[in-house]
Amino acid sequence: MDTNMRENHREDTPGRANVADTPELIAYYEALERAEMGALWTVANKIEPWFPQPKSVPLIWRWKDVRPAILRAPDLVTPEQAGRRVIMLVNPGRRDVSAAVGLLYSGVQIMRAGEVAGTHRHMASALRFIMEGEGAYTIVDGERMALGAADFVLTPNGTWHEHGVDASGTTCIWQDGLDIPLMNALDANFFAVHPDGSQKVTAPADASTRLYGAGFVQPQGMRRAWSQRYSPMMKFPWAPTYEALVTAAGAHDGSPFDGIIMDYVNPVSGGPVMPTIGAAVQMLRGGEQTLAHRHTGSFVYQVVRGEGYSVIDGVRYDWAPRDIFVVPSWSVHEHANLSASEDACLFSFHDLPVMNALGLYREEAHPDGQQPVLRSA
Repeated sequence: MDTNMRENHREDTPGRANVADTPELIAYYEALERAEMGALWTVANKIEPWFPQPKSVPLIWRWKDVRPAILRAPDLVTPEQAGRRVIMLVNPGRRDVSAAVGLLYSGVQIMRAGEVAGTHRHMASALRFIMEGEGAYTIVDGERMALGAADFVLTPNGTWHEHGVDASGTTCIWQDGLDIPLMNALDANFFAVHPDGSQKVTAPADASTRLYGAGFVQPQGMRRAWSQRYSPMMKFPWAPTYEALVTAAGAHDGSPFDGIIMDYVNPVSGGPVMPTIGAAVQMLRGGEQTLAHRHTGSFVYQVVRGEGYSVIDGVRYDWAPRDIFVVPSWSVHEHANLSASEDACLFSFHDLPVMNALGLYREEAHPDGQQPVLRSA
């Protein structure tokens, strides 16, 4: 990574400990440890770093490797045996919490035609982004939603939900995103199985998208009461999403760091779709290469269309459709579209709702515009 973006501090910088060990001090530390105590100055540089130093590392999971691996799973385990037939995407720096990056979990789930994963709920917020197949559906609190490729669906925390594939469908694969590591870090996680095994459908199919998906909200006296902190619209279809990106590209230049980018939002509040997980979609126009920046917050990206690359902390990661890659907090990153004429689109989910709610968001542009590429992954 470019050293211009890193601050180097001496160990004897004012405010930091510069204490040499002596036999008396070592004995003192041992006595403190026996009493379940410790001297702050021995760990200050570790627990209060000058800037974020995430354990997560930038990483890419290429579809050419993921797809054969997940296709093996149905021959080895049933949904009934597994509960949820998923292979996890685990960051080598976050194996301790089974995270893909930061405190975000991601996995790839597969279901064959006619299979159903039973109704359950959990404290973790969750989302699904459909990768391939036909006939997939999700039921959330009684609303059944049909899902196609690149559709995005929410299963917010505390909601009863189940997944399945119609008997007339094909094998379906989708990416799961959850904040399981965050819930566990807060000692706030719960999980429950529906007492009846499955829930009843109580709302018209795709009701929330029909009510909120056209970009309008009914007057408050007419619309159904909504008091939840997550979006009342559960499904965001790909076709209108892509149309919105194309339309926006004709009206403005977009972000210098992300191209044409849009957040998925709660149509009632205008805020993020869920309190702890946000999501976005962006388009890089033909030949576009963004400027580099870094910010607090962890990101999981999935390539929806096109081919290109991202440079993360000086390493180039080439990507193609359905590849998944992660950008840890405070990592310098930029994106590029390899096609001169066709656009490329990236879906992402992240923990910025948490960062913003706690006043922790910081952002910084690279002083040279773009970073040097030190190697390719």
